[in-house]
Amino acid sequence: MPMRSVPERLRQGVRAVLRPVGEFVHVSAIYLGLAVLTTLGLSLVLPSMRQQSQQLHEVVLAMFQADGGGYASDDEAEVSDWSLPQAAQMPGEGAAPTASPDGAAADAADADQAGQTGQTGQDGGAGRLTFAGALAASLRDQPIQGVTQAQAHALRSYLARKYRIASSVAGALIRTAFDVGRERKLDPQLLLAVIAIESRYNPFVESAVGAQGLMQVMTSVHRAKLRPSGGPAAAFDPVVNIRVGAQILADCIRRRGGLEGGLACYVGATGPSDGGYGARVLAERRRIALASGIPPKD
Repeated sequence: MPMRSVPERLRQGVRAVLRPVGEFVHVSAIYLGLAVLTTLGLSLVLPSMRQQSQQLHEVVLAMFQADGGGYASDDEAEVSDWSLPQAAQMPGEGAAPTASPDGAAADAADADQAGQTGQTGQDGGAGRLTFAGALAASLRDQPIQGVTQAQAHALRSYLARKYRIASSVAGALIRTAFDVGRERKLDPQLLLAVIAIESRYNPFVESAVGAQGLMQVMTSVHRAKLRPSGGPAAAFDPVVNIRVGAQILADCIRRRGGLEGGLACYVGATGPSDGGYGARVLAERRRIALASGIPPKD
């Protein structure tokens, strides 16, 4: 009997030792498998994320660069200055503040000139409206041609509240829409409605099929339209995107002979139905017009 109990106790001791070791190996194998799967997943996702981050970084730098390069067209003799007007610079940036009695008058003149730049869509009399210029004019609450201050404030409040964007940014986009609308003979509130339906005012959004920016421009299709402004990356610049999107919409309206057909063309509908896209855009334009008090233009 004692001879049998010794091997039995030995086996029990071995099992007691091997059981936690086996559990440890089992748990380690599970975590190792998870680590391998995570590593594989990250190796697939990170390159795409890194490329998108680099693209957005380049766009943001180009939008606010101080030398005016980047998004001006090739046939312009002078390029726009993407920096904020001198009056909007922080102390220590650009010209030093003057202590002379005429300093206040000089600052007022600079602010007035910046307002005129945002209002007319010109920068230094040679370039087009830029987002930085539109934003500076919005911060100064400069008037928009053909729109009363009350209408502009109402429209800005509506867009900022509904789409959760900064009021100054809403003002800059409104100014851009009216500037581009005059260029293309399109209702500015129609452009604002298309932006609302396409991107909900997110300038960096991208669809599953590659449409980008505020008006969801297909950069792979409209490379030629984006080339003068710097290429496909320019689609993320709000002003460039609105200008190119308005050009596409104007072409669609002209080809289809009317607004409803033009909107169907813009969304890429080839059949008799556009899936309700045109109705949504026109309904939003009516809401925008009611909020602003500006009658829509046909």
